[in-house]
Amino acid sequence: MTGRSTVPGGHAASPVPGQFTLVLHSHLPWLAHHGRWPVGEEWLYQSWAASYLPVVEVLRTLAAEGRSHLLSLGITPVLAAQLDDPHCLAGMHHWLGNWQLRADEAAMAGNVALGRHEHRLAAAALAEFERHWRHGAAPVWRTLIDAETIELLGGPLAHPFQPLLDPRLRQFQLVEGLADARHRWGRTPTGIWAPECGYTPGMEVGYAAAGVTHFMVDGPALRGDTTLGRPVRDSDVVAFGRDLQVSYRVWSPKSGYPGHGAYRDFHHYDHATGLKPARVTGKTVAGPDKAPYDPELAAAAVARDVDDFVRTVRERLISESERIGRPALVVAAFDTELFGHWWHEGPQWLAQVLRALPEAGVTVGTLADARTRGYLGEPVPLADSSWGSGKDWRVWAGEQVRDLVELNDDIVRLSLDTVDKMRAAQGGAPGLRDRVADQLLREAILTVSSDWAFMVSKDSAAGYARDRAHRHAHAVREIATAVGAGQLAKARQLAAGWGAADGLFPGVDARRLTSAGSVPSATGAVSAAAPGPGSAIAGHGPGPADPGSAAEGLA
Repeated sequence: MTGRSTVPGGHAASPVPGQFTLVLHSHLPWLAHHGRWPVGEEWLYQSWAASYLPVVEVLRTLAAEGRSHLLSLGITPVLAAQLDDPHCLAGMHHWLGNWQLRADEAAMAGNVALGRHEHRLAAAALAEFERHWRHGAAPVWRTLIDAETIELLGGPLAHPFQPLLDPRLRQFQLVEGLADARHRWGRTPTGIWAPECGYTPGMEVGYAAAGVTHFMVDGPALRGDTTLGRPVRDSDVVAFGRDLQVSYRVWSPKSGYPGHGAYRDFHHYDHATGLKPARVTGKTVAGPDKAPYDPELAAAAVARDVDDFVRTVRERLISESERIGRPALVVAAFDTELFGHWWHEGPQWLAQVLRALPEAGVTVGTLADARTRGYLGEPVPLADSSWGSGKDWRVWAGEQVRDLVELNDDIVRLSLDTVDKMRAAQGGAPGLRDRVADQLLREAILTVSSDWAFMVSKDSAAGYARDRAHRHAHAVREIATAVGAGQLAKARQLAAGWGAADGLFPGVDARRLTSAGSVPSATGAVSAAAPGPGSAIAGHGPGPADPGSAAEGLA
């Protein structure tokens, strides 16, 4: 890097030991053809416009400055599928144009400052989309991957909570998810963001068999000692833990930068245009009483929070390196959707932080860099864990979602049994591809998405989540019933009909599902874990520390 090395406040910086790694997890469930507002495709388009477009622009700009190995970026296959889907691409283009019109409406209605600000953002987003994204996101991500701007993290197809999933379907989703990444980007990820950071002993065996060398867990899974990656049990697969002391400076259930009074308020809308006209203002200020958004005030807050974060990372690296007697690793990890969708100013903060850290003497690298550079400690007997409330499994296996756990078990069992019977009817040989079997697996995979249980547990669009789970479960039952009755023509017709709405992952091929008893895993049957020790901390997608509203909890 070029330029004078400084720390916040303008003083000359000396290099600090260790490495800082930023990890972003990009994920939305399959939303195409499943509603628009208030939950559905609108959620996809909002996140695309507010997060994915500006975050990529930040990374592209930094890459043009000669910077590389900036962060580890997880993109779930189910999100990647939507960002490449023709229906979603057309819908996004329309949405961006509509955003620009809504900005003009706000200006004509008298809110000139808001209208001008939003018009500038919408026009820039529309130009960016038409220039780089119009024919799919795969080339956008691939450019960053090939330039080594980022390390790509992969994952299972549709973001299941893996510890609760039948080992056969778990391994199928993982292997197919990695293959999907290679198909889109020409690279097979060796690192993954395990959905919800969920883990149960034995999963590392399946990871190793799939070629995964490292994955993310939350800090408490490593008993808070996240300063080194840890090989898991008897494997060479490394678990990297999120440093909560650093991560929570930005994003926590109770505090963090997005709650500052100068930042744009996420929750308060101008209902005529759907735009967000206010700044946070104060913790006890009601929505209608919030002050108008002021970009200049927000920019000053960004600069202050960049300084605070850089100072925090420096101090943490120095103190942890002294504590363990060797250079330490600090990993901060967040949902990508925080940057822009939840926190309007997040992309500005991200760009400034990634410039400021090296200038302050901090070595920035990816998880793969940390593994290569030897930031590894002793093996750890990793136990059941997640990054959800309590750091256990209660969000996805608690009493509030017991019905969904039972539904998932029934549907997975039915789909696998039906595919096995179809295979046996063909004499056990692979035979020709069977679109009915493919769609059975596709619908089962959508049924067990971790998002549905999360949304129910957090009471965030719970009705939509239950409807989605049961809709996909109904598809499995309907197709399986026709197969069981020998009505193969009807089964083909049903599979084709469901495939019109749920045709994601056209490469899903049921012939690649392993036979019962042949999964390369030491897990055996899995069961719901009792809530374990740990703080009651919100997990995937907690809302910002909004001073006036409850978190939406969808991103």
